[in-house]
Amino acid sequence: MRLGLTGIRKTAAQPQALRGAVPAGTGMGLAKLTLALAVMAMSVAACDAGSSTGNSKNNETNSNYNERINGQVNTVANPNASANVGIEAKANALPAASAVKAATQEAGQTRAQVYESVRKMTAVGKQLFFDPSLSGSGKLACASCHSPDHAFSPANSLAVQLGGNDMHRTGMRAAPTLKYLQSVPAFAEHYHESDDEGDESVDAGPTGGLTWDGRVDRGSDQARIPLLSSFEMGSSPAKVAAAVKVSPYADAFRAAFGEHIFDSDEATFNAVLQALETFEQTPEIFYPYTSKYDAYLAGKAQLTKAELHGLEVFNDEKKGNCASCHISQRTMDGAPPQFSDFGLIAIGVPRNRALPVNRDPHFYDLGACGPERTDLGGRAEFCGIFRTPTLRNVALKKSFFHNGIYHSLDQAVRFYAQRDTNPEKFYPVSKGKVQKFDDLPQRYWANLNTEPPFDRKPGDKPALDEAEIKDVVAFLNTLTDGYKPEDKQGNKPEKTAAAN
Repeated sequence: MRLGLTGIRKTAAQPQALRGAVPAGTGMGLAKLTLALAVMAMSVAACDAGSSTGNSKNNETNSNYNERINGQVNTVANPNASANVGIEAKANALPAASAVKAATQEAGQTRAQVYESVRKMTAVGKQLFFDPSLSGSGKLACASCHSPDHAFSPANSLAVQLGGNDMHRTGMRAAPTLKYLQSVPAFAEHYHESDDEGDESVDAGPTGGLTWDGRVDRGSDQARIPLLSSFEMGSSPAKVAAAVKVSPYADAFRAAFGEHIFDSDEATFNAVLQALETFEQTPEIFYPYTSKYDAYLAGKAQLTKAELHGLEVFNDEKKGNCASCHISQRTMDGAPPQFSDFGLIAIGVPRNRALPVNRDPHFYDLGACGPERTDLGGRAEFCGIFRTPTLRNVALKKSFFHNGIYHSLDQAVRFYAQRDTNPEKFYPVSKGKVQKFDDLPQRYWANLNTEPPFDRKPGDKPALDEAEIKDVVAFLNTLTDGYKPEDKQGNKPEKTAAAN
């Protein structure tokens, strides 16, 4: 639960598939079509604040991934191809149909033409996602930081990824997953649940946005960040446009966005951002809901004793209390849980002294109040808070928290359980005194979360014992996509890829 800012936290989640404004036209004659794209919900297009090496391994990943999803991207815009989308598709079906209808009416296109346009943009977006030539170095693609085999998060265990024109520059934040971001609402300082999901009078505090600090709301807007960042892809609109013009998919790009799309670098760049956003709205790839836990909720799988106990501890308000921010129950309308309330929260993660940026003792990454985000600068109540990520596919990650300080689920869960009872395990000790919350100036400590399991003091019994930590980790492993239930004869099917 988030304290300091509002003192209020709800446990009901709300899909916000239609949040966010339609992006401005890109000069390609398809502005009206973006109304239809918005119904697929928001998603990010590249790293939040870091880039990893893009080399032959990336090319191999690209090849393997293309083989798996070549047919899938061609069905994203098909209104009848919803068998694998599940309950989420049902929740979005009516709004999607309405938006498509509006797009066809306003743009003067038939429904079939709208879907065909979306299909073309999706296919081009996939090509762009794996293309390192878009970067200044020519070695870094979106997929370099967002591996399909790791739920579109980094394949390596680096705290932050390498990028820049020399491929040796580092950012300050871990690259997040790109999956299950379709429900993230636009950032709001005061977020209120809808009338069919909860009490609108409840202020949940700062919520939403597609980055760790919530500073952008559209996938196309976020795609701009890493493409132009000097320590990430290090490119420019002109360089991106030039790369696309000579790419193997240049004709497909022109077919998707119009014959004159290459007449303007600005129009080309905006089309690139739109195509990336569209690709990352592919339901069966980016939000398939195919984990063991989803099967369990549907009555098609049973959790083991350890997994079930881990779920109980996860939900217990006096133990893990994880579900207060990482919602584990279906929403009131039956949609699958997102395992995040998308709120921004301060939990006092230790300073990662391995990051080059932290060599400066006066530097602090304060999340929503800066330095990357500037509109909330100087507002103390926003300092030290970061957006709560989804826990879906968290077992595939190799670094945890905004600064990548930990590299295993056990370490991450242990931090929650023992932060206040055994602070010496996580923070530096100087002259016998623990330097607690060493990555947040003391003047902002009022923003820190202090509800269970953060309601204890040194010498108290930790919220979770060793067995409970182990069982919570076991439960978190059930959130990985690609689970296939046993058949009636008890035979297990072949293991599917994590990014299926």
